Amino acid sequence: MVMFWVCILAVSTLLYVLLDGFDLGVGILYGVTRDEARRRTMMGAVAPIWDGNETWLVVAGVVLFGAFPLVYSILMSALYLPVLLMLGGLILRGVAFEFREKSGRLRPVWDAGFAGGSLLAALTQGVMVGAMVEGLPVADGRYAGGELAWLGPFPVLCGIGLSVGYALLGACWLVNKCEGDVRDAAYRVVPRLSAALLAFLVVVFAYALAQDLPVMSRWIERPYLLVFPAIGAAAVLALAASVRRRRDATPFAMVVLVFAAAFGTLAVSFWPYMIPFAVTVEEAAAPHASLAFMFWGEGLFVFPLMLLYTAISLGVFRGKVSNDVPHH
Repeated sequence: MVMFWVCILAVSTLLYVLLDGFDLGVGILYGVTRDEARRRTMMGAVAPIWDGNETWLVVAGVVLFGAFPLVYSILMSALYLPVLLMLGGLILRGVAFEFREKSGRLRPVWDAGFAGGSLLAALTQGVMVGAMVEGLPVADGRYAGGELAWLGPFPVLCGIGLSVGYALLGACWLVNKCEGDVRDAAYRVVPRLSAALLAFLVVVFAYALAQDLPVMSRWIERPYLLVFPAIGAAAVLALAASVRRRRDATPFAMVVLVFAAAFGTLAVSFWPYMIPFAVTVEEAAAPHASLAFMFWGEGLFVFPLMLLYTAISLGVFRGKVSNDVPHH
């Protein structure tokens, strides 16, 4: 049961990062686009599915709360402020989705809300990941740090890096879904975002070496972890080739593979810890009776239905987005 819920949590988290990641990335790119026609097309590329994508965050939160309550309590105590900021950003962009289409004079306000909310959500998610990688102070099963212990150079750097990664994911989604000027603009920005993401990875690796973060010792102990970066590097090469040849469907698939490789790298690097080097999976798990009880609801019905819903929505709204049809 413990391993079952670990897998459900991992899949839910990865699906959220990939699915909501591309529409957060589109929102970030929306902020640097000035042409109204392009903006409407970008909205149309994510409007039918964005709210379903965010549901995976709820699924992951429910699994964490029910199956691993110790981890939930520690993370919420340590990361309460960035979680609130992330939720505020997601709410703001959700409201802006609907209000901008009906607004006149206030449309620039909602445009800024859509782009700003997307960027805020991406930044805070990266900051939280960076804080966990750097290590949270935990003593006797409780968070032992202050309200701003999560805020530091490394988490902020990770926040910027994840924002760049989401923007790259969003650009590749636009390549896959759009035509004409929007697709061409996305093609132009993909190489620059890829170079920025590569620079971020180099800086993060150098920082981790300089600060002697505990995760680095794991790489020495487990050289097989290099398999994941190798997969990511191969995906980057395939991404570059597909952009040169203008193969619209391939760039998004390759960036998804890069994100999956990065996720796998983190997961295996920290195993068997759920909170790095402080709380293991076995220590964090709820009693077996609770895990078994959850199985008949979340595990047997909600999770499979969410997978089915996601597959159907992506299938129904497949294909290119028309430039002259508003998303409403």
